[in-house]
Amino acid sequence: MRAAILHAVGNDKLDIRDDVTLAPVGPTDVRVRIRATGVCHSDLSAMTGVLPQPVPLIPGHEGAGEVVEVGEHVSSVKPGDHVVISWRPACQECELCVGGQPYLCMKYVIESFSKGNFRLGGDDATVFGMAGCGTWAEEIIVPWQGAIKIDEDVSWEAAALIGCGITTGVGAAINTAKVRPGSTVVVIGCGGVGLSVIQGARVSGARTILAVDPLESKHALAKKVGATHAVTPEQAPEALNELTGGGGFDYGFEVVGKSATIQSAWQLTRAGGDVIVVGAGAMDDMVSISAFSLLFEGKNLLSSLYGEADVRHDFPYFAKLHKTGLLDLESMISARIRLADLNDAVAALRGGEVLRQIVIMD
Repeated sequence: MRAAILHAVGNDKLDIRDDVTLAPVGPTDVRVRIRATGVCHSDLSAMTGVLPQPVPLIPGHEGAGEVVEVGEHVSSVKPGDHVVISWRPACQECELCVGGQPYLCMKYVIESFSKGNFRLGGDDATVFGMAGCGTWAEEIIVPWQGAIKIDEDVSWEAAALIGCGITTGVGAAINTAKVRPGSTVVVIGCGGVGLSVIQGARVSGARTILAVDPLESKHALAKKVGATHAVTPEQAPEALNELTGGGGFDYGFEVVGKSATIQSAWQLTRAGGDVIVVGAGAMDDMVSISAFSLLFEGKNLLSSLYGEADVRHDFPYFAKLHKTGLLDLESMISARIRLADLNDAVAALRGGEVLRQIVIMD
C-alpha cells in the first residue's frame, strides 16, 4: 500500500512509496482503510521534532475511514463501519479514564514509541505511526479504543476534521473553558484549531469573540465561522479597550503553542478570567508569569489537551452539530489533495497561509 514516510527528524521531504505493509491484526486491534486525513500543524511539529516521535515515521493523526478487519476480541465496531480515528486512545480502565479524564491516559501513547504497525519493503523493517496512528497511509491498525463509530451520512472530510482539529478546538471552548452565554472571548491563532475554538465559543453563546492572527487573510474566515471582530496582534490592545472597556476578556485562548502568545493571552484576559492553552508547544519554550500576578490577578491558567474530550461521546456529538448546521466544517477546508501531494502540502503548511488541507484517498 501507499504511505508517506519520514526517515529522520528534521527531513524536509517525505518518502512517498507503495511498498508499505501492515503487521498482523491483534486480538484487540482494528484495521481501517483511511478515506480522508487532515494535514495538521502537529504533523509538521512531529517532522521537526517539536513533538517527539520515533522514526522512521508515517505522520498523520487526523483521519477517518472504513473498518476492514477487527481482532477476535473486538465488539465495538465491525467491518464496514465508518469510524473516526482517535489519536489519544483511552484504555478505559486506569484511574484517569475511570475518573473522567480519558484524554490524559498514557497507555497507548507509551506503547506507540515501541510498537510500530507498519512494515517497509522487502526487509520487513518496522515503521511507526504518529501517535500510534499514521493516517498518511492507505490503511492503519489502531487499538479498538482508537476507532470511534459515527453515522455513515457524515462525509469523510468532516469526519477526519472531527478526529483532531474540531474536537481539540470546540472541546476547548465547551469542555475545558465551559464558555458561558453572553461572555467575551479572545482567540489567539486562527488556524484550523483556532477556528474551531471560535466555533465552540459561538455555539456556547459568547457575545463577543475577538480573533487575533498576524495574517489578515485569515480574518474574513474567522468572522465567517463566528468571530465578531478580527485583528492583528499589534491591534489587540486597542481592541481590548474598545470591546471590554480595558478590563479584559472573560476567556483567553492560546492556539499557537508559543510562550509569547501564552503571555499575550494572559495579558488580554480579565482579572479572574480563564486563560486556556490549546496550542502544542516545545518542551524548552518556557512561560514566565510572575508569582505576584498568579495570585493577585486571580486568573486561572488551564490546559486543554484534545479538547478534554471523551471521544466516545464527543465525536458523534460534534458530528450531529455539523449535520444540523451548528458547526461549519466545509469552510475550514482550504484544499483537497492526494497522498502524492503531501510534500507540497507540508510546504504550504510551513508558509502559514493554509488552513486544513484534506488528503482524499482513492
